[in-house]
Amino acid sequence: MAIGWGKSFEEQVEEANQRASKDRHAPKSVAVLKREQALESLRLSRVRIQQQLEKAVHAAHRATLMKALQAIEQEAEEISQHTDDV
Repeated sequence: MAIGWGKSFEEQVEEANQRASKDRHAPKSVAVLKREQALESLRLSRVRIQQQLEKAVHAAHRATLMKALQAIEQEAEEISQHTDDV
């Protein structure tokens, strides 16, 4: 199971494929595209920081990385909430 996400990679791929097939039929607004890009960027940043956290040895470095993860998760939550408003 993927760390922190709660779904296996295969489940994520399947959901992405289902969304892609649905999305082909409906054009997206510029705002929706920007939100999706922002969320994808945050997801990639989260993965990178998690990889660094796995290798981090010093407590201060680990604390900094944990704060960065919290900030990313908060920003993703804020973006997702705005998506629900649309």
